[in-house]
Amino acid sequence: MNENVRPADMKRINTIENAQAFIESQLTALRAQIGSGKVLLALSGGVDSSVVAALLVKAVGQQLTCVHVNHGLMRKGESEQVVDVFRRRFGANLVYVDAADRFLGKLEGVSDPEQKRKIIGGEFIRVFEEEARKLEGIGFLAQGTIYPDIIESDGVKAHHNVGGLPDDMRFELVEPLKLLYKDEVRVVGAALGLPDDMVNRQPFPGPGLGVRCIGAITRDRLEAVRESDAILREEFAAHGLDKKVWQYFTVVPDFRSTGVKDGKRSFEWPVIVRAVNTVDAMTATVEQLPWELMQTLTARITSEVKGVNRVLYDLTPKPCATIEWE
Repeated sequence: MNENVRPADMKRINTIENAQAFIESQLTALRAQIGSGKVLLALSGGVDSSVVAALLVKAVGQQLTCVHVNHGLMRKGESEQVVDVFRRRFGANLVYVDAADRFLGKLEGVSDPEQKRKIIGGEFIRVFEEEARKLEGIGFLAQGTIYPDIIESDGVKAHHNVGGLPDDMRFELVEPLKLLYKDEVRVVGAALGLPDDMVNRQPFPGPGLGVRCIGAITRDRLEAVRESDAILREEFAAHGLDKKVWQYFTVVPDFRSTGVKDGKRSFEWPVIVRAVNTVDAMTATVEQLPWELMQTLTARITSEVKGVNRVLYDLTPKPCATIEWE
């Protein structure tokens, strides 16, 4: 039987009880596979890698080394949460790498979306390789591969960016979630005790906020994306939309418009709000936001985010737009 094919009689994991049964079976399987070996994991802080990390900590403890690379394109507070959850709450062996200056230096002046993605993905692999080579005796590489990844790409999960490691780094793969769908992974994460906002974190592109800072990335405009995104997430949670809307985020394009602030003309960026619902990400509809919320978002973003004087709402479904802007 192909171990990458989900058995027809495999029960859906939709309750904490059957998630616990899955966890127990995986702990046994992981201990049998890894034995006394050492495991390396690129811990992005997304749902899949976080659940794998929690499983492996429970299975093999300090035999696991997690590497979290902060490329400077994370959402506000995201890297801090990863460190807090896995070092303090789970007692994981976590290596934190602050590579923000390195990534932003490589991206300076680059406006083409595909080139930006290649730089971010390629640099991530190089940073991860450097950290991996500092460690001794690593025999296993853990990844947050889930079943849709196998169905769609028949290969390594792209957004973990570890598929391009050099050939001499011959790790055996550890993929405990490879037969699960995303909703099942979330149930398993909850059963493992991961915080709700981490388990139910919305999809986030591999290049992070780099694809929401349209055009060539500058530090000030990137900070405008990060701060406006934080306000959006805070207000969506306050209005009960954080679990209703599939994906929501802000975009700051590389142009300015004339406005008025403190009685003087301003020449600043717009912030574009995007909120969509979808089942398979092939098509998407736009969420109809309450007018009161739109007014609150506009007032907060224009007063709290430096360099912004307009808030716009993207009303375009997919097709003809894509979900992200780049």
